[in-house]
Amino acid sequence: MAKNKDARPPTFAVSVVGLSGPEKEKGNCGVGKSCLCNRYLRPDADNYYSEHTSVLSTIDFGGRVVNNDHFLYWGEVPYRGDEGLDCKIQVIEQTEFIDDQTFQPHRITSMQPYSKRAAATKLQSAEKLMYICTDQLGLEQDFEQKQMPDGKLNIDGFVLCIDVSKGCNRRFDDQMKFVNSLYSQIVKSKKPVVVAATKCDEFVEQHLRDLQTFVASKKNLLLVETSARANVNVELCFNALIQQLDKTRGKPKTVPYLDASKVQRQLVASLTERFEKLMVQMVKDYHTTWKGVVSKMKGIPDYEDFITWEGSRKGRNMFTKHIAQLKQEHIRRRREEYLTTLPKTLNNLLSRLEEVEHLTWPEAQSVIRNRSDFQCWFVVLEQTPWDETDHVDNSDRRIPFDLLNTPDGERIYHSHVQHLLSEKRRGEMKERFKKTLERVHFISAGQPWEEVMCFVMEDEAYKYITESDRRDVYCRHQQEIVERAKEDFQEMLFEHAELFYDLDLNATPSFVKMSEIHSVLNEEPRYRALQKLAPDRESLLLKHIGFVYHPTKETCLSGQNCVDLKVEQVLANRLVQLDHGRSNLYYNSANIDKINLCLLGREGLSQELANEIRAQSTDDEYTLDGKIYELELLPADVNSTLLFSHTWVSTFKPHGCFCVFNSIESLNCIGDCIGRIRAEIAQSRRERFAPPLPFILILANQRDSVCKNVPILRHQGQQLANKLQCTFVDMPSGAFPRKFTEFQIKQSLRAVLEGLKQNFDVLAPLPSIKDMSEVDLRIVMCAMCWDPFSVDLILSPFLESHCCSAGQPGQSNTLMLDKIVGDSRKRIQVTILSYHSAIGVRKDELVHGYILVYSAKRKASMATLRAFLAEVQDVIPVQMVAITDSQADFFENDAIKELMTEGEHIATEIAAKFTALYSLSQYHRQTEVFTPFFNEVLEKKPNIESSFLFDSSSRECTTGASEEVFQTSPHSHSPAYNTYYPESDDDNEAPPPYSPIGDDVQLLPTPSERAKYRIDLEGNEYPVHSTPVGDQERNHKVPPPVRPKPALPRPNVKKLDPNLLKTIEAGMRSNRRTPRGTMTHTNDMDPSDNYADPVDTLLRTAGFNNDDIYAEPEDAHGRLIKIRNSFVLHGGGEDENGYDRKSQAARRPSKYRHRSKILFSKTKAYQRRLQSDSDGEETGMATQKKKKGRAHRGSEEDPLLSPADPWKGGIDNPAITSDPEQEDKKMKKKKTSKTPKEPKKAKSSKSPKPLYPPTRRTWESHYFGLPLQSVVSPEQPIPLFIEKCVDYIERTGLSTEGLYRVSGNKTDQDNIQKHFDQDRMMDLEVMDVAINAAAGALKAFFADLPDPLIPYCLHPELVEAAKIVDYTERLQVLKDIVKKFPSVNYQVFKYIITHLNRVSQHSKSTLMTADNLSICFWPTLMRPDFENKDTLSTTKLNQAVVESFIVQSDYFFHGGDVVDGPAGGGGGTGTPPPRCHNMVEALLPLQLPPPLQPQQIQHAMAPEHIL
Repeated sequence: MAKNKDARPPTFAVSVVGLSGPEKEKGNCGVGKSCLCNRYLRPDADNYYSEHTSVLSTIDFGGRVVNNDHFLYWGEVPYRGDEGLDCKIQVIEQTEFIDDQTFQPHRITSMQPYSKRAAATKLQSAEKLMYICTDQLGLEQDFEQKQMPDGKLNIDGFVLCIDVSKGCNRRFDDQMKFVNSLYSQIVKSKKPVVVAATKCDEFVEQHLRDLQTFVASKKNLLLVETSARANVNVELCFNALIQQLDKTRGKPKTVPYLDASKVQRQLVASLTERFEKLMVQMVKDYHTTWKGVVSKMKGIPDYEDFITWEGSRKGRNMFTKHIAQLKQEHIRRRREEYLTTLPKTLNNLLSRLEEVEHLTWPEAQSVIRNRSDFQCWFVVLEQTPWDETDHVDNSDRRIPFDLLNTPDGERIYHSHVQHLLSEKRRGEMKERFKKTLERVHFISAGQPWEEVMCFVMEDEAYKYITESDRRDVYCRHQQEIVERAKEDFQEMLFEHAELFYDLDLNATPSFVKMSEIHSVLNEEPRYRALQKLAPDRESLLLKHIGFVYHPTKETCLSGQNCVDLKVEQVLANRLVQLDHGRSNLYYNSANIDKINLCLLGREGLSQELANEIRAQSTDDEYTLDGKIYELELLPADVNSTLLFSHTWVSTFKPHGCFCVFNSIESLNCIGDCIGRIRAEIAQSRRERFAPPLPFILILANQRDSVCKNVPILRHQGQQLANKLQCTFVDMPSGAFPRKFTEFQIKQSLRAVLEGLKQNFDVLAPLPSIKDMSEVDLRIVMCAMCWDPFSVDLILSPFLESHCCSAGQPGQSNTLMLDKIVGDSRKRIQVTILSYHSAIGVRKDELVHGYILVYSAKRKASMATLRAFLAEVQDVIPVQMVAITDSQADFFENDAIKELMTEGEHIATEIAAKFTALYSLSQYHRQTEVFTPFFNEVLEKKPNIESSFLFDSSSRECTTGASEEVFQTSPHSHSPAYNTYYPESDDDNEAPPPYSPIGDDVQLLPTPSERAKYRIDLEGNEYPVHSTPVGDQERNHKVPPPVRPKPALPRPNVKKLDPNLLKTIEAGMRSNRRTPRGTMTHTNDMDPSDNYADPVDTLLRTAGFNNDDIYAEPEDAHGRLIKIRNSFVLHGGGEDENGYDRKSQAARRPSKYRHRSKILFSKTKAYQRRLQSDSDGEETGMATQKKKKGRAHRGSEEDPLLSPADPWKGGIDNPAITSDPEQEDKKMKKKKTSKTPKEPKKAKSSKSPKPLYPPTRRTWESHYFGLPLQSVVSPEQPIPLFIEKCVDYIERTGLSTEGLYRVSGNKTDQDNIQKHFDQDRMMDLEVMDVAINAAAGALKAFFADLPDPLIPYCLHPELVEAAKIVDYTERLQVLKDIVKKFPSVNYQVFKYIITHLNRVSQHSKSTLMTADNLSICFWPTLMRPDFENKDTLSTTKLNQAVVESFIVQSDYFFHGGDVVDGPAGGGGGTGTPPPRCHNMVEALLPLQLPPPLQPQQIQHAMAPEHIL
């Protein structure tokens, strides 16, 4: 050991020795001395070199590394032992360098044998450099240069290397001989020696045993089994030597090679695994380079440790394998992607089974490649296969076409063919199963699959398809059933229109009205068909009611089939075309001297007719009635393709068509041909304006003999002419040599000219267009949405008129007609509306006449007409129009016959006009159909306007002027109310002259009657002898306008809720006098009005008094005329309907339902049915009214059917001819004039919130009715009154049946609140109040709050949460919503819901389950707006939300778990049962409180005011 005077760590020099020399002595390779030194000094794998040569050139031997010595200086390495020994170890390798020329050892100055030289302990070599590797020799400047310290070393120990491997041309015995010689020399130096068995990774067992024997024979000799290549026990070898150098330590421990190698392999495996994970984690793209990875991994322990032990080369090899694996994985994914896309591609390109069923795969590939969209799905590469080209890195997702040549491509193709086959079979079986279900007739709407499954299990199709397919087919079948049932249910609702259209537009249906509706509809099979879908049925009913209340074209149940929308579209298109085509039409119709005729026939018959016409003409000029016409003929066969295109009409421009026939076959062909030509012309009319084309049927003569078929042909021809509404020209009697006679041709030409006159009006001048703002008559045409006819059909009588023009701007559903009505031309405004849109017009606007259209194929259409007509004033003329295909429908279809007959009977009863329009007939679409109706409207116009002004003034007296849609007519001909209505011949009209079922159909006047009239431009008839009055004279001689009754301002009076008004009105009608009873008074009439008050202000007990006086305004000066005995019946002057003509002048206008038994019976039938069902319920109410001192109102029997009084025998009943609504208003005025004004009237008229009446608290409270924040505090988060009520109920009332459902006494409830107002410390138990009174007071507290406990802003979120199907998810969403409550509301809501949960747990005694409690409490807690139709559709959802809070109160508020079922066994809120998709959300019937009784709103009347 080198001795140092300072405290630096000691340094030990170790000499590594072993067999050395020429090849013949050591063999082809050394014993591993250099590898052992290399591994110890530089253990990193990258610094380890397995090749170290001893054959050097003279230059290399003389270099500074070898320095002409036979030893190498490997450098020094620090060492720190387990006991804390710190030192440095310098390593010397004793070898023998061989000259590469002589292959003998290089000669040095002191040449000694290796064994003696290797045992030397003192070495010296000036400026000798450290040895690193063989490549260093000659290139020392490229490697680290480190000199041997001081140029000399003293050896402290020896490592004797002995190769135990098989060796290379070397015997182990020879090596041992050399070792024995060397060892003997080393021993002499008395330095410690460690024997290193090298190359143990390739050891020979015998050699190792011999070495162990050798070592064991020596004293203090230690053997260490090493492997420099595997880096096993290398460090241990040198450490053992150092321990021997330290005399203070014991004998070092050694580890056998096998054990050390095992530990080493485990360490390397662990390092390799960690490195692989690191590489997988960091290298995702196979385009990554090793250099980039190294820069990212440098400094990471897993990477550094692996590189130290295994080296960069192994790391790079592993990286290369990983990159290759990534690339293969990428190619595999791309291949899978292509193979996944291939079935979809084949399904698009080869989707038809019949196309590919018999194709081989190569043939299918050829078909695919020839497809036009081949490039969209496939890409053809220049180089193949695709996975060895750059296509793997391409973003193009198209499939490489060469992939189809692989076995996978062919397999997928055959799978595709099999899939098509199986899908075909599956589809067939599903259709068979669908038909099987259709044969099971007992399947009802909403019936679960499980109930039907057992009936179809033996079906072959059922067994073939899967359960999923079965359910899918059944679901589709169920959807069809449900849709049909819903459509039928909706149609049924329309058929019961009388149930709905008598309601106020802005009202909300009461509980009684809903009960009535359900009672009536329950008798219908279509109502019961949705029994299993009761919530859906209720939703449809509420939606229908909502539409009835708020009818608009946007909310129309027919959607885009709404009449209003269709009319707007048709008028927008057609009226513009009419305006464009009209000017040319008038110009071309001025003089007709040329007639273009199309001749239609079969088998040359048309050519024969042309020849006959030419024979009777001179140079194509024909003389008729003293005028010469130029004829241009176009003979055509009925089967010619020329006729089936409308281009020939625009090219040839025919004025008429002669259609000739001589057999049944040719007649049938003629009929078909005319139908097709009319269809083509109708199509062309939509594109441009064109007049209708006259058709003339001509029967050809039988020249050979008198044929027996002539009568049949004549009869059939006449029938066809009637059906097609064209002219039939018969063959004259007698025998003629020709097929056509001159008489037939002239008759046909006259018919064509007559048609041209009707179309072009050559006799009348061009109509003058009046000012658009001037309208003489306002007509409203109403039609039913969804009726099975086109809107064009009902508009055709107007649009095909030449005097039709568009309405005023902004009125998209209005058109104008200029017609001769009466004795002058009038401007008629026709507004075409749906019935639901016309309801508002009927009530508020001036209408001179109604054209009510209905389909004779649809009962709902007739029902809607009845409901609408029943509320029309009977002074307004009505034209009823039935729509069907043809007249034959009346005889062939009993349903059509019944509806047409009913329509005609109604028209007869109310003296209205009736006609029919046929979709297959052009003749009935002329404007003349409505000419008689327009005449009647003009006659009754003064009466109509007088009635309208009277009703308007009445409305202004009560509710103020209504907003007008139509402007008031500027041409009022009223006599300023000298009488109610002047006597007219209106009611003397005979029944309508036209019957749709008789043979004497007559839509137009007879020829004899027509001679008395002249015809205007469009065929309007007016008397020839009359002298028309000029427009200036007629339109400006207007009486002074009638001043309506002024609407006086009423301060501090607000409009009541419609429900409240309706209830009050019902109550007052119940106490109103009958015509033979006494009168009561209301306080609606202001005594300051400029109207005469009734003379009698005292109540009378016997009939009408002769002194009853009613005052009406006469003129603008407000002068009054008194009319006495306005209800006295006169004995004489009755007409055929029983009307008294003298009293007719003084009678008030009524509704048409009072003039028709059909309308009246339909309207009242439901009420009678409901009254008969609820007699028992009304008995108690009547008794209660008697106790209150009020007379019970008698039943409202049908005056037409009840013979109780002899004067109620028919429609001459005054109760019918008078207007009940006007009577109600007058009664209320009389009551109002004398009733003392109540001091709290303003307060009672305050508009309440929907559903809740005005508060009936008569004292001023500083607690109740205040905001919730005002009655709580941080110390008292729950209102004290709520705590007291809940505590009292839970202590004494949890066994009370009907708790919170049975209403308590109102007086007791008020007393509880009054007492609490005076004494906050009151004790309900001491007061001994009823449980139901305390419960009612509790609910009243919440009802009086300014805002509901559940804020309005959260209602939509609660409704959406209630629709969630998954129960757990629904509860979680509700829990999140309830956290959004304001803190004050949350605490009170938590308190009251917890209380209701405890109540529900006693449902066996209280019968109040969570479901029942939620029904009672949700309106109080949420206070919805029931006037909003959306609220009606969410009632059940709101109730379900409150029920969920009650049932799961522990979960929502106390951190508990979700309970399995609702408390108290009530209706649960669990997951709804599975249903077909697209169902309406579950709804229950709307729970509304019973209507308020008048005695609950107004104070009791004075005894003298009670009947």
